[in-house]
Amino acid sequence: MKRPLKIYFAGDLFDARTLGGNLLLARAIERVSAGRYRVMLPQDGESENALRTSRNIRDADFKLLFSCDIIVANFDGSDLDSGTVVEFCFAKMLDIPAVLIRTDFRKAGDGDLPDGEPWNLMCSHYPRTEVLNLNAMEYYHRFKNEDTALFLNRFYNTIAQEVCSKLDKVTAVPSWLKTADLLSAYLTAQKAIGAEIFSGKDLQKLLEEKTGSIYSQC
Repeated sequence: MKRPLKIYFAGDLFDARTLGGNLLLARAIERVSAGRYRVMLPQDGESENALRTSRNIRDADFKLLFSCDIIVANFDGSDLDSGTVVEFCFAKMLDIPAVLIRTDFRKAGDGDLPDGEPWNLMCSHYPRTEVLNLNAMEYYHRFKNEDTALFLNRFYNTIAQEVCSKLDKVTAVPSWLKTADLLSAYLTAQKAIGAEIFSGKDLQKLLEEKTGSIYSQC
């Protein structure tokens, strides 16, 4: 049996609304996918740093991102969260499959262009990346008359089904990054952030686990 693919869930995690929403969607993805995907929430590690400095928190998030197989990035808002954008860019540097999810129905960014999305165009048109634009207000009105528990279940399950469909699609696309080049790519990424977050032995083990899951053996 194949191991579950680990998802790095990138997005806001600064208030009750986003913290709770992240957790509910993460659990719904795991439930709907019947164990194919395991969602890693950066917010779960926020209190685990014995020395809570910005550098330690940043490095811990990068270590989690680099160890995951997929990134799901929340692109809600009139302007994208800067930390989420940085994480997405490093994921693309390593050709980690990505699903960009937006449940915000407002127009924003460069969405008025023929091939534009409702965010800055520099965050669009990357390989092995799927975009999922949903209207959360539509789903809200569809389920709002249910009792609270049923509403939350149906609301997040519906979104999770859409996310899982995109996850299945993007993970089926072959990587452009050859297996022989993986070690060099990850070492370069570590140099780019100025932190050796994995020892040589641990990095080699990580890449062996990823080969055959998100990176083909070529």
